[in-house]
Amino acid sequence: MLTGQRPGSLETRAFDVALILHADHELNASTFAARVAAATLTDIHSAIVAAIGTLKGPLHGGANADVMRMLLDIGETAGLDRAEETIRAKLARKEKIPGFGHRVYHTEDPRATHLRQMSHDLGQRAGHPAWYEMSQRIEAVVKSEKSLNANVDFYSATTYHALGIAIELFTPIFAVSRISGWTAHVLEQYANNRLIRPRADYKGAGRQAFFPLDSR
Repeated sequence: MLTGQRPGSLETRAFDVALILHADHELNASTFAARVAAATLTDIHSAIVAAIGTLKGPLHGGANADVMRMLLDIGETAGLDRAEETIRAKLARKEKIPGFGHRVYHTEDPRATHLRQMSHDLGQRAGHPAWYEMSQRIEAVVKSEKSLNANVDFYSATTYHALGIAIELFTPIFAVSRISGWTAHVLEQYANNRLIRPRADYKGAGRQAFFPLDSR
């Protein structure tokens, strides 16, 4: 439906594996958001919307879209040296490089291992190997300079791009992968519910003088 062509076995398998790799796991930000919403006993639709809204953030599920935008900004024909220069300049400006690091995985994200290979294979099949090659060079630079490993978002960007998926659909497809997991969490929350209400300790300034409005 996206490309007007029936996908081959490689494309079909790659998309199936990508959906599995993006499936919900652990208590990530979007899953937690769904459970917080469900804990108020709102309806399941609203709880899932809370998860979707959280997932779209660039520090969560929206990261792979930012990875592809970064690659497109560099340009397919720019060359590997240009890609490296761009990333080193970003690092010098202390800019965050999307698709690297993880709160849980401190070695290589095991999902990235599979997606890296799929990015390579699909890029070769599509006749656009440059995206994978640029990704490899960027990964090497970030790992060398920041000791950060690629996460699930980094190579899923070029994998989806090679499949002919528009950037605007990256996060919705991520949500498709996670809907069953979110739903399971919401139903579990309903079954043994307690309102999730974190407390916070104020660490700001102490006693302050009060000045009336007309004296400020």
